[in-house]
Amino acid sequence: MTEGSSRASRHVLAALLLSTVLSAAPARADDGNTPLEDNRHITGFYIQIAPTFQALLDPDFQPGGTSSVRPSWFLFAPHASQSAGKGMLGAALARHLLDAARGRPSFSAPEALGRAGLTGVPHLSLEQLSLELMFQGLPTDAAAALAALTTAMNAEALADPRTLTRTAARLALLYWSAPAWHPLDKAESVVLTLERTLHEGNVAIFTDIGGTAAAYLTWRQSAGTVTPERVLTEFSLPGASPAQARLAYDYALAHASDSPRPHAFDAIFPGMNSQNLMVAGLALYEKARLTPGLQAREAFIAMANNYLAWREQHDIVQAVFTPARPRWDEVSRSALMRAMTPMLVVHFGPLEWTLAGYAYARPDRDGNPLTSQPTEYNWAVFWDRWPPILDSFELGYSDPEALWEMPEPLKDPLAH
Repeated sequence: MTEGSSRASRHVLAALLLSTVLSAAPARADDGNTPLEDNRHITGFYIQIAPTFQALLDPDFQPGGTSSVRPSWFLFAPHASQSAGKGMLGAALARHLLDAARGRPSFSAPEALGRAGLTGVPHLSLEQLSLELMFQGLPTDAAAALAALTTAMNAEALADPRTLTRTAARLALLYWSAPAWHPLDKAESVVLTLERTLHEGNVAIFTDIGGTAAAYLTWRQSAGTVTPERVLTEFSLPGASPAQARLAYDYALAHASDSPRPHAFDAIFPGMNSQNLMVAGLALYEKARLTPGLQAREAFIAMANNYLAWREQHDIVQAVFTPARPRWDEVSRSALMRAMTPMLVVHFGPLEWTLAGYAYARPDRDGNPLTSQPTEYNWAVFWDRWPPILDSFELGYSDPEALWEMPEPLKDPLAH
C-alpha cells in the first residue's frame, strides 16, 4: 500500500467511526449503543487519527511506531476518552449492584460489592467508602452502589481520612437530594447522573473536535500544498472568520515561547468565538511541520494544543457539566463532579496523572488543615480543572513516547 493510499484509508476509517458514533443517542439508549460502546468507538477513532496528525509534526514518524516529538491534542484524546470510559464502567457496575439488590437485598457491604466481583484487598477502599456512606444513613446496597462509582478511579486518594469522610458526606447529600422515594431509585439517580455526564461530554467533544479533525483531513487531502496561510484563509468552521483566526495565530507565534505558556484566552481574546482558536491551532500544526528547529516546533505544538483544549473544556464540556436546563431525574451534576474530583486519574500509557497528586503539590487553597487539598477542587468549575489539565499535558510532554502505548478497549465484564 502506498503512503497516499494508506493515508486515504485512515481518512475513510475516521469518517466511518465518526458517522457510527454520531448516529448514537447523546444519552443512554436502551435500543442503541450503550455509553461504553460509544466510548469504545470514540477512543478507537482517536487512536486511528492520532498517527495522521503526528505524521504532520514528525517527518520521521511511522504509523505503528512511536515518536519523541511533542504530540498533538489528538494523542492525548484517546487516553482522556478512556478515563471517561472507566467512569462509565463504574456506573455500569453500580447499576449491576442495584439490579441485583432489587432481587435480594444484601446484608453487608462486602456481600453487595461481591456481586460485581469487587472483593479482595485492592477494593478495601470501596468497603471503607461504603461503610462511611452507611454511617451517613444510606442502606447497604445504595451505599455499595455509590462506592462502586469509584471503581476505576484513584482509590489511594481515599487513604487520606479527610478525603474519605468529605467524599462520603458529599455523596450522601446527593443521595438524599435525589428525586425519588425508594432507596435504590435514589442511588440509581446518582449513578445515572454520572453516566450521562461522562457520556454526553465524551460524545460532545468527539462530535465537535473529532468532526473538525475529519473535515480538516478531508480538506487537506484535496488541497494540494498546504501552508498555515491557506489554513487560515481557506479552511472554515461555523462562527470562525479569517481575520479572527489570524489574530489568534499571530499571537501564538509571538508568545509560543513564553513561560508560563499563554492559557487565559478569554482575557487575551475577549468575545472571540473559540472556533477561531481551532482554525489557528490547525494552522499552528502546519507551522510546526514547516519549522526545522525542534524547540520552536514543539512550542507551536503546545500552543495549538492549548487552543484546542480551550475549546474542548471552556465551550464544549462546560455546557455538559452545568447544563442550562438540568434534567428532572438527575442530581446536581456540578455537585456530583465535586464529590468525584479528588479521585480523578488519567493514564498516558505507563504515566499516571492524579488530581490528588496535583493538589497536594500546591498550596492549600483554603488554609484549613481539616480539609484535604483534593477536596477543594471541583472538576465542573472551569478554572478548577483548566490548570490541572495543562499540568497533565506537561506530564505527557516529559515522556512523549509513553503516550503511544494506546489504551485497551473497555468492556462491561458483567454484560451478556
